[in-house]
Amino acid sequence: MYTIFQRTEIAEPTLFSPTDTRKRIENFPEICISTFSDNIIQKFSSLDHVEKIAELYSANGTLPVYQINYKNTAIAFYRSMVGAPACVSCFEEIIAMGAKKFVLFGSCGVLDDNKVDGNIIIPVSAVRDEGTSYHYIAPSVEIKAEEHSVRTLENVLADCGYSYIKGKTWTSDAIYRETLSAIQERREDGCLAVEMECASMLAVSKYREIPFVQFLYGADNLSSDTWDIRDLSSYGLTDAEKYMVLAFECGLAL
Repeated sequence: MYTIFQRTEIAEPTLFSPTDTRKRIENFPEICISTFSDNIIQKFSSLDHVEKIAELYSANGTLPVYQINYKNTAIAFYRSMVGAPACVSCFEEIIAMGAKKFVLFGSCGVLDDNKVDGNIIIPVSAVRDEGTSYHYIAPSVEIKAEEHSVRTLENVLADCGYSYIKGKTWTSDAIYRETLSAIQERREDGCLAVEMECASMLAVSKYREIPFVQFLYGADNLSSDTWDIRDLSSYGLTDAEKYMVLAFECGLAL
């Protein structure tokens, strides 16, 4: 049976594009940062001298886009929506507004606790177990991160003195269908983590030719037969400053 995932011709023009729904904003920062944690965004948006410069609209409501000055550079930031289609839609519209470099970070489920062991994860590739990426690049089992982006993230982490591990991630569309057999298969494939956006964001950044960096931090643990929620419920607030500053530094380094 033929499916969308088997299509190899993805270059034909679309009926409408992000520029039809979002107008370019004058002086929009070239660097944009995003994360999924509302706690982190609320914390940084409440700082002095941070201003709202735009909004993203959907039936779910509005997402404010903020601007902060970091090391004399204007940087935009906003909260991404969870899940590949929603995350990508926001990304597309942010590009239409004027962003030219993008950094995304967020939590993930840990598949190999012994290897991750508190390290920040640099995804070097992502298993495409989602649907969005297949609308941007031809079918493949995995999608690789750009080497320049990986090196940039490595250098920033080393300069900041944070330990990290490079490896593969598993991008899934269905958080409640991460079965024991699928987890075992992905672990045997070398995946360190599972999340819901990386493969799609890599695909879109390649398609739109936008320099893109993503890093992950472990939250819940899926390394054993018993799920361990750990600090997933804190939604990143524990190390908010650490992650956000890393993202700012990555943006400057891109």
